[in-house]
Amino acid sequence: MLLNVEQNIANLERNISRQQENSGGRSRSMTRGGRKRDASPEGHKKSRGFAGMRAVKSLVRMGRRSRSTDDDERRGLRDADHNDPGYLPSPSQGGHEDGEALGRTMSPGSTNSDNEGMCSASMGLKTKKHKSETVNTTPADLKAQDFQVCVTIIEARQLAGLNMDPVVCVQVGDMKKYTSVKESTNCPYYNEYFVFDFHMAPSMLFDKIITLTVLQSRNLLRSNKVLGCFKLDVATVWSQPEHQFYHKWALLTDPDDITGDPKGYLKCDICVIGKGDAIKVPLRTDKDEDDIEGNLLLPDGVPAERQRARFVFRIYRADGLPKNSSIMANVKKAFTGDSRDLVDPYVQVSFAGLSGRTSVKRKTASPVWNEQVVFTEMFPPLCQRVKIQVRDNDAVNDTVIGTHFLDLTTVSNDGDKGFLPTFGPAYVYLYGSTRDASLIDEHAALNAGLGEGIAYRGRILLSVRCHITEQIDVAPSEVEVENTLPIQEGNYGKNEEFILFASIHEATMIERRVADKPVFFELSMGNAGNSLDGSSSNRPSSDEESEEESEGPDSVASETSMWQSTTPPMKPMTNDRIYYFLPYWDDKPCLYVRSSWQDHRRRLYNSNIIHRIAEKLEEGLSEVQNQLDEEDGSAEKRLREVLEELVSACGQYVSLSRASSAGSSGGRTKLDKERIKLCQREIEHICSTARHTKALVTRHSLRERFKTAHTYLTKLKGLIEDPQHSLPDVFIWMLSGGKRVAYQRLPARNLIHSPVEEERGSKCGKVQTIFLKLPGRRSAGPGGWAIQGKLQVYMWLGQLKHKKHFVKDLPEGYESNYEIRNVDRPMTMPPTSLHYTQKQTFQLRAHMYQARSLIASDSSGLSDPFARVIFSEHCRITQVIDETLSPTWDELLVLDGVLVYGTKDYIRSNPPIVVIEIFDQDKVGKSEFIGRCLARPHIKLREDAYQKPQLDWHDLYRGTDHAGELLATFELLQFKEGEDGDALCLPDAKDQHPGDIGPILPVPLGIRPTLARYRLEVLFWGLRDLKRIHLLTVDRPRVDVEIAGHIVQSAVITSARRNPNFNSPVKYIDLELPEQELYCPPITIRVVDCRSFGRFTLVGTHIISNLHRYMWTPTTRRQAAEAAARAAQNHHGGPNNGMGPNARSAPTSNSIVPNHVQQTGAGGALGVRGEAAPLLSRETYITVDYVSEAGEGTLKGTGANAKLMSVSKKEKTEMNRKRKQNMDIEEEDEENMDWWTKYFASLEMVAQAKEKGMTSADGGDGDHEDSQREAAPPAEKKRHTFRPGSTAAKLTAKLSPKAQRRKKQNIALMKVLPGELESDYRGFREWLHTFELYRGKKTGDDLEDENRIVGKFKGSLKLYRWPLPKDIEETTIMGADPQYGFFQGLPSNEPIHVLVRVYIVRACDLHPMDLNGKADPYIVLHLGSKKISDKENYISKQLNPVFGKCFEVEATFPQDSMLTVQVLDWDLVGSDDMIGETKIDLENRFYSRHRATCGLPSRYETSGYNQWRDPMKPTQILARLCKEGRLDGPVYGPGKIRVGSKTFTLQPEEECEPGRGRLQVSEEQLALAVLHRWEEVPKVGCRLVTEHIETRPLYNADKPGIEQGKLEMWVDLFPMDMPLPGPPLDVTPRKPKSYELRVIIWNTDDVVLEDDAFFTGEKMSDIYVKGWLKGPEDTQCTDIHYRSLTGEGNFNWRFVFPFEYLVAEEKIVISRKESLFSWDETECKIPARLELQVWDADHFSADDFLGAITLDLNRFPRGAKSSKLCSLNMLKTDGSVPMVNIFKQRRIKGWWPFFVKKENEEMELTGKVEAEIHLLTKEEAEKIPAGLGRGEPDPLDKPNRPDASFMWFLNPLKSIRYIIWHNYKWVILKVFLFAALFLFIVLFFYSVPGFTVKKVMGA
Repeated sequence: MLLNVEQNIANLERNISRQQENSGGRSRSMTRGGRKRDASPEGHKKSRGFAGMRAVKSLVRMGRRSRSTDDDERRGLRDADHNDPGYLPSPSQGGHEDGEALGRTMSPGSTNSDNEGMCSASMGLKTKKHKSETVNTTPADLKAQDFQVCVTIIEARQLAGLNMDPVVCVQVGDMKKYTSVKESTNCPYYNEYFVFDFHMAPSMLFDKIITLTVLQSRNLLRSNKVLGCFKLDVATVWSQPEHQFYHKWALLTDPDDITGDPKGYLKCDICVIGKGDAIKVPLRTDKDEDDIEGNLLLPDGVPAERQRARFVFRIYRADGLPKNSSIMANVKKAFTGDSRDLVDPYVQVSFAGLSGRTSVKRKTASPVWNEQVVFTEMFPPLCQRVKIQVRDNDAVNDTVIGTHFLDLTTVSNDGDKGFLPTFGPAYVYLYGSTRDASLIDEHAALNAGLGEGIAYRGRILLSVRCHITEQIDVAPSEVEVENTLPIQEGNYGKNEEFILFASIHEATMIERRVADKPVFFELSMGNAGNSLDGSSSNRPSSDEESEEESEGPDSVASETSMWQSTTPPMKPMTNDRIYYFLPYWDDKPCLYVRSSWQDHRRRLYNSNIIHRIAEKLEEGLSEVQNQLDEEDGSAEKRLREVLEELVSACGQYVSLSRASSAGSSGGRTKLDKERIKLCQREIEHICSTARHTKALVTRHSLRERFKTAHTYLTKLKGLIEDPQHSLPDVFIWMLSGGKRVAYQRLPARNLIHSPVEEERGSKCGKVQTIFLKLPGRRSAGPGGWAIQGKLQVYMWLGQLKHKKHFVKDLPEGYESNYEIRNVDRPMTMPPTSLHYTQKQTFQLRAHMYQARSLIASDSSGLSDPFARVIFSEHCRITQVIDETLSPTWDELLVLDGVLVYGTKDYIRSNPPIVVIEIFDQDKVGKSEFIGRCLARPHIKLREDAYQKPQLDWHDLYRGTDHAGELLATFELLQFKEGEDGDALCLPDAKDQHPGDIGPILPVPLGIRPTLARYRLEVLFWGLRDLKRIHLLTVDRPRVDVEIAGHIVQSAVITSARRNPNFNSPVKYIDLELPEQELYCPPITIRVVDCRSFGRFTLVGTHIISNLHRYMWTPTTRRQAAEAAARAAQNHHGGPNNGMGPNARSAPTSNSIVPNHVQQTGAGGALGVRGEAAPLLSRETYITVDYVSEAGEGTLKGTGANAKLMSVSKKEKTEMNRKRKQNMDIEEEDEENMDWWTKYFASLEMVAQAKEKGMTSADGGDGDHEDSQREAAPPAEKKRHTFRPGSTAAKLTAKLSPKAQRRKKQNIALMKVLPGELESDYRGFREWLHTFELYRGKKTGDDLEDENRIVGKFKGSLKLYRWPLPKDIEETTIMGADPQYGFFQGLPSNEPIHVLVRVYIVRACDLHPMDLNGKADPYIVLHLGSKKISDKENYISKQLNPVFGKCFEVEATFPQDSMLTVQVLDWDLVGSDDMIGETKIDLENRFYSRHRATCGLPSRYETSGYNQWRDPMKPTQILARLCKEGRLDGPVYGPGKIRVGSKTFTLQPEEECEPGRGRLQVSEEQLALAVLHRWEEVPKVGCRLVTEHIETRPLYNADKPGIEQGKLEMWVDLFPMDMPLPGPPLDVTPRKPKSYELRVIIWNTDDVVLEDDAFFTGEKMSDIYVKGWLKGPEDTQCTDIHYRSLTGEGNFNWRFVFPFEYLVAEEKIVISRKESLFSWDETECKIPARLELQVWDADHFSADDFLGAITLDLNRFPRGAKSSKLCSLNMLKTDGSVPMVNIFKQRRIKGWWPFFVKKENEEMELTGKVEAEIHLLTKEEAEKIPAGLGRGEPDPLDKPNRPDASFMWFLNPLKSIRYIIWHNYKWVILKVFLFAALFLFIVLFFYSVPGFTVKKVMGA
């Protein structure tokens, strides 16, 4: 009644205001009459004049907020006012949550809520282990984390320009770092490493742009000139394998150069490291990848040739924006009450590091721009993410209204039938904070995309187009903003009216703090339905538009409202004062919202079909995964069924999709059409490949096919979301006291209705459980763990004309009213409430058995857990179990009289959800939340027979963290008439609750697990690293191991300081446990300190939840025989050769894996011929090869008494001939080999194996082959021998990048591991495990949780059925009979003295610590109380230092068991900083059966670089292993050795290589060969640790989980009670060898003529040649050949370059001070490259650069014999030009070309030089000295230069002779002749008159 009165008053008020309005600014809603809108400020004033009417209205409201006031309606209906056709939405990828889960697939949109699958519990919980939906979650990519962006600038090539000084600027975001400046080169070498640290959300980091810019360095007065740059975003790097680009060439372009030609190439490494990332950087071999085009820095699929493109972002208009977004606007509204549009919006588009913005539209919430923002970028772009922000222009600070992220990869396709980026025209919906008028918006960060938007903020109409361009008129580095033509929105989508219906069936679990005031709920979609702060959305932006669209007041419809969006306010009630509920008992309130949007349902339908396919596939694959984990034989059949279902579903999609696309294409954008085609192609492809995969599923290929099926799932998930929005998301808000309290956001895609079942939203027409959460940041952390409210809501979304369908799926049992009966009529609105008459009464039984792995909530590291079971409005609590993380309640909770509304059939098919919450009981204060899970009860209706349910494990969650598991089951029982709850035999109570709360009922028999007898055997070894407890040290600890109430206690350690090991290590207990392993309770390991006066203090605890790892099920002989018979019958694979249970299985088919390409002919190499069956005693054939020179009697360097038997003369001759062929190749002599020879050879072999896809030598691939077999090529597996000169050796030499080293020596190799040794041998935990002890509360903060570790317990557990069967086939870990105990025969745990040798080889990629971007590292070792510091030997300014140190220290186990290796940074002032550290548990290594004390070398040698370093010889080691394993032997025979029942025999002679001779092998070599195959020895065999180097990551506590570099090292352990080993290996870094390079420049020819002669104008050049080796500071120049008219120059000039050179690394070593203020010299390594340049000397200006050539001394073209044969073809790198290595050739003479690069990247010949290059060692140079230039000693002759070669102003006479006379002599002669003649004539005429007179006068 009140509602009707209120609505009538609202109508009356509206009519009066309409009559009194004079302006024409009124508009009508598109479909139904809306309320008028003020067109002027005067209109506002008049409308505010009805204070009396508003007062009457407020009285009628009786204290509650109106659902829809006049202004609110005007604001809310504006979406329906303006005729807004061209709307192309996209429900797709997300808005303010910004993105994906830390992968590259970031959300390109601004709408996707992160609640899909979080906010509502799915209706079918089929799996046993129900994973609870995460209720209040913060996306992982919005939480601030630590990241490092690491960039290594290696070198640049082919830079555009001549003789430049390049420097590289590395910029990530706003941070810039610079390399050093390299002078006078266009191919500089840097090798400089930069690290950028970030602490921010991944979504923010991924937007940052990495820019690599090469600059021309200039002086202080002139800024650096940009030569070229390269840009990509961090997200592109993150999406790469291992998050890195390694040794790739970045193509440099100039953004201002319209030609777009490449400006050079920059070689670099880029990687992004997150916490916990194990970055597997490929092993550095210091070899250059010269194939630039094949190694471009581009993601997969991006072509090498990229073109320029224009990316055009057209911004048409926006509407529905908040009226006031800035602080000043809020202040103005707060003081004046002015509610006009105070927003001045504009749009800013950011892409590839650039930003462009539209013009600002003043004072409008519905701006129209019709502008386009144009970016010019390379295509495909390496920056994929575009940020589109609507901002409010403000005088103080622009504020963000909303943000949308568009990922270009989602709106384009690079396939053969792909398409360029295209989008829209489509509307993009913006989300962010609510529209309140508070001065400070606490949720403002949501508007910028940092979090899930909690309210609709408007929409913007835009489109994106990409045009590939050839000619660009405007400088493309600028962002262009232009006007564009408006569009007809109707062409891109027809406006339709939609209706959203919701019926709230239940509102429970409301927090107590909210329940003080009346509570109501609000439903909104866009601005429609927003009763508190919605505003009009679709208002015209100009008077003309409003006049055109407005209609008279008579056209206004008479209905009261467009929506009913709020429920009636109600005061919450409670039954238990824990949770509150709203009394929606029989009457369920209904809400509906009508709004007008463009009709793009087809997008939603397409996404829904694909989502259903993916969901079904994922469900099927999870079932297969469970069956695989349980080793269920039906997994194969189930996988076939899943693939068959996938094929069927894909076929159905294709038919549906084609049928829909065959219809009208009106309103579809280009992206719509292309996306449909793409989806059809992809799903057709998945369909065909899945059909093929199904046919290939077999028992042995099951896991591979399972992985393939997962790839289909990944592809399908990538197709689900449509980048173009269709409908805005739906919001449900809970309001209390006029404030918004909690909300949930639902994607419209899940609610949309379709007549086709597959197209319908997954939650459409269904009752779903929605958990409300706090808005914004308040939902993160402990504040967001609690549920704010739980709603059971039925929702339906569809077109208004289809609204009759919302009734069909409503839960039955309601009373049909007028609105329901007339739902077909178009004018009838949905009902305001539903009255339910049918309801069922049930009894809920909650069988709460136990929980495990709960989160610690007390300071002791334990919890006092109890459980709450919440069902509907009822709540029950279990008892509290004190001091445990794995409580066993064994309790039955009964909830009587539970009402469930609806019919029986509906309840059976849709059982309501039970919520279980676990809390920690605190004596003081509120109980602390631990975790929550959801479960579906088993329904038993009155007429059903009763069946006992089974207990199931349910995952508990706290926020996003896993909080443990709960073992329970739930029943919803309905009894027959007259029955009560006791009819189904409730068990007898066991005791009372404290305080007489009631009887505690146990879980009934038949439901609780059945028990069996077990024995738990515990090995108590010792305790380590115990911290102080309550400021006191732990000195008398004891360990209690508890399981199911039974406790095994260790002895008390009398003094943990002196000896932290236990005296009596092994104890056991017999007990009863559940037969099913699934139900086994966890094991709790508790350490207590026994203090004086009988006090006990808890030190720490460790919980073992999954006992599978410690459970042992023995195999009897009969079972083993049956299994072997089946295997032999099926012929499936090779057996495991009779190995024990812990031994590694032999390779299938027992074929021999050859020994290791690394040791061609290694002495320890062996091969084994496979066995056909394990039960037959067969011999294993081996071969033992040596490093030998044929013809010699003894083997060189082996130290073995192996003799070469008779070899024929013909074979000797052949071998000698081959040896002579190799005489020209200089190789290291045996005496010159050292440990580094072995190291570099091993690195090279690993690199070759990686490059060619061979078996990697990293040992981490699960095969665990030893180093002798790691890098064997597949081709070699055909032969079971490994011989010198074999195919493998030839292949090795062939693969080597050092092409001149065609023949390699037989170098013994070792294993170079890319990770820790522990990861290769499963942590050395065969029988000794380490359990970390925890104390304190788990907070979820990583740093604090790491501090919870208070120590470690070392020991082991074994749980098995007792008594054991008598005919057991298996043995214990030490080969003994398990009947007498599992841990018998273990070594003693008494203290033992050990000699520890720690070898530190080098460090890689250390984190820079100094301001100059470098570090000064040194090593510090900690072992127990001992500390060794190598501070005085720090290495200056190095991030990749080579230490080459061996540290020797004596230790006593167990006190000194943890070795800590730290790398510190030396500082002149202040304390030294720690770069990183690594910790090694030496004790586990020492006692391991893998014998990790000293690695086994690949061959046995008694001298030389590979000298045997273990104090025990191979025969002694073998004999000891046989004794410990209780095996007979070893028994040595001629060429054979027997160990137990296994015999190893030398390869038969007919298998040997012809001409190799027969060998007599020593026992040591045979023993070593067997040790390398020790895993094949039955029962006790295991893989032994071989000689190795491990690469350990360094970590720093200040940056947990982020690698700070890597350390290459290994550790040797030698017990002091054994014979001591020899001296440690010498691993001192090789000193660089001193060389002198003499380069004689004889002549030049064809040098370009640069100058014009002053007098004559002839072309000429004053030529000189410049050269350097180390750098421009090392430059030497010839004298100048003046006035060369032909390009010929004669010099006879010698350059002398002394340098230090590392042969193995092929680098020149330079030591120098970097600056005047440097404390010491810095060592750097550069490639050995000789630079020669030809110049033209100028006297009054800078010299002119003419050309250059760079000669790599290790590989440069052989010089031409004459100038005519010298051409640019000599510089080809395709292998057609013969190459020379000067370190082997030593001396070479010839002609080489000079060249320059033209702008089109073509090389131009600018001259030729005749040079002689002579390399001498320092000793040779001292014996044969030579002078610089032409000086003494060994002077060179002066060049025979033309007479015309001179400097004109120093030789005036020569200038006259050779310049003037030579060129003008005939002119001069003619002038002289003419002058003489002229003089003669003048004198003649002068003297004739006088002479004539004289003659006449007779004088």
